[in-house]
Amino acid sequence: MHSILNTPVIDSDTGQPITVEALAAKWRDADVVVIGELHGHNGAHLLEARMQAALYAEHPDQVLSLEPFNVDHQPELDQYLAGKLGEAEMIEDAEAWEKYRAGYRPLVTFAAELGLPVVAANAPTLAVRCVGREGPTALDRLDPDLQALLPKQPFLSDPNYRERFFAAMGGHGSGSGGDNPLENRYKAQLLRDNTMASRILQALKAHPGAQVLHVTGVFHSEGRLGTVALLQARDPDLKIRVLTPVMVSNPTHPTYSADDLSGGDAVYLLAPLPPEYVDQSRMIDAIRQQFADARDMECP
Repeated sequence: MHSILNTPVIDSDTGQPITVEALAAKWRDADVVVIGELHGHNGAHLLEARMQAALYAEHPDQVLSLEPFNVDHQPELDQYLAGKLGEAEMIEDAEAWEKYRAGYRPLVTFAAELGLPVVAANAPTLAVRCVGREGPTALDRLDPDLQALLPKQPFLSDPNYRERFFAAMGGHGSGSGGDNPLENRYKAQLLRDNTMASRILQALKAHPGAQVLHVTGVFHSEGRLGTVALLQARDPDLKIRVLTPVMVSNPTHPTYSADDLSGGDAVYLLAPLPPEYVDQSRMIDAIRQQFADARDMECP
């Protein structure tokens, strides 16, 4: 691995390298293929594009499902796919992620050129932020049209995922009301995962026989937790395959462990990206600005 674009894939069943094409053939009959990513990593995005094409070659009836688009912006995404919006217009109207052009343009363009459906899978930003601030009851105050887009079980949980989330956040949860900020953040996370799980199920029902390729942040899928666990809970018979990134410390001589392989049905190795900040004060200022921007959105 001498480039951040070099992403060797390892089959977790054998512990041995496997080509993207061979993996796609192995997963030909999967109902859902979930690729976890490190947002913004060039190697991850290239790997996703390669897997999309390889899976399509094996199973042309394909639906692309994307975390970076929220369910309330499905109409704008559909207008773009129908040629009624240009790319810049779609990015603005659908509130696409900042990294759309670098990370997700190839996936959406591939689907558009082949006439494949693209699903805006994530929960509405307003719903997520308000739950994160005020707790689950915030959903009751949303506009009915927005409420209608949410899953029937928006806070369906999984004990292993809960444990992992609180460990990652450096705390523990108690209670479920608006007086517990970390608990509310977990509920906001569940809202994302349950929405994505619900959207994938809707896509499968709308397109019988299709294979859904879902692209999401690694935390939502690693170890078959998050969206994957909540999707499986909704339909235990689904064949779901998970491809998970593993960051290696030494790209010249990459290694991986049995624990790494447990993160998915296959893993792909990623070289570290350059550090975003050397000056810690500038990093803190950037994080504070992100939180300030989030506070600008008022909850009903």
